[in-house]
Amino acid sequence: MNYTVEPGLYALNRPTDQSPVLVTANYKMSFDSLRQTLWDFDAWILVLDTDGINVWCAAGKGTFGTDELVARIKSSGLEQIVAHRRLLLPQLSGPGIAAFKIKKLSGFKAVYGPIRAMDLKSFFENGLKATPAMRKKSFPLWERIVLIPVELVAALKPAVFVLAFFFVLGGFGGPGDFWTNALDYGLFAVIALTTAILSGAILTPILLPYLPGRAFALKGFILGLLTAIILAFFRNVDFASWPGRLEIMAWFFLVPAVTAFLAMNFTGASTYTSLSGVKKEMRWAVPLQIGAVVVGLGLWLGSRFMV
Repeated sequence: MNYTVEPGLYALNRPTDQSPVLVTANYKMSFDSLRQTLWDFDAWILVLDTDGINVWCAAGKGTFGTDELVARIKSSGLEQIVAHRRLLLPQLSGPGIAAFKIKKLSGFKAVYGPIRAMDLKSFFENGLKATPAMRKKSFPLWERIVLIPVELVAALKPAVFVLAFFFVLGGFGGPGDFWTNALDYGLFAVIALTTAILSGAILTPILLPYLPGRAFALKGFILGLLTAIILAFFRNVDFASWPGRLEIMAWFFLVPAVTAFLAMNFTGASTYTSLSGVKKEMRWAVPLQIGAVVVGLGLWLGSRFMV
């Protein structure tokens, strides 16, 4: 999770004082994307210190911002290196950059390029004019799927300890001996929580356009609720007894909460969320998710130790 380049000014091939200056983040994949696209192009690349975060997310957080850009112009000595006073910024850096302040504080004019690096050559050929297609950010299935591995790995690392905790705790209480209970209640708990994680980290991005609501927490909750219904259908419990009822009720709290929480991780990769919107959603969603986990855990423990 540390994939960065040193902030500063870089020469791409053999730039002159008339060559364009492209601004990007110090997330190495953003930097490499420019180099790969413009491999036969002479240009300067001004890399900002965004803490290793990509352009879009860094602009939303403020690290790809006006102050950092102005400071990097001065520290790199850009004024003495190029004769022109024009910077080419990624369009997705817009939320963090105040172009009029850049002009006022540094003398450089900020020009917003296309969303995709692959369109840069066409953008230059058109006289720094972007077509409508260059300004539009899509979010098709493949672009959503490629996000899954990182989110899944990040979720499964801490989940290993949680799953082990539920498996062991499932062996206590109940009608049988430790291993009988663990392989029944504990194993089902592992399956239920793993399914909740997979629903939040895999099914959410795949089904994103089809899940109702705009809030990712709501989308995840609905998907988690459907997952809990399926789990309850296949779980063979005695609904006539309170332990059986409490166990099923527990998963109707735990599974949607876990799925909804993981679904919120995709807000930074969506095409319509903003930093203020994410904060607003978290203020109401996270307390509800925590409350649901507490209630669900209490119900599940009650089902294990109720006589």
